[in-house]
Amino acid sequence: MPTLDNISVDIMVVLGTTTMPVHQVMRLSRGAIIELDATEQDEVRILANNLPVASGSVMVDRNRIAVEVKQMLPRSPERR
Repeated sequence: MPTLDNISVDIMVVLGTTTMPVHQVMRLSRGAIIELDATEQDEVRILANNLPVASGSVMVDRNRIAVEVKQMLPRSPERR
């Protein structure tokens, strides 16, 4: 399928979320720690072009971090 070779897709893995006031965001500096609403055992959301496509889990092997896809999400009718 040569037509698919030139298509770019942005992949994002969401480990967790948090809410904070803008004044706290403005005071963040290098090395700041932002607490998330998740633990290391929680599933992560996998987004393609900002649309949820799968869920998975984080895997750490020495100095490499990866995400294992556990479940593909069903496509909504408008994305078919």
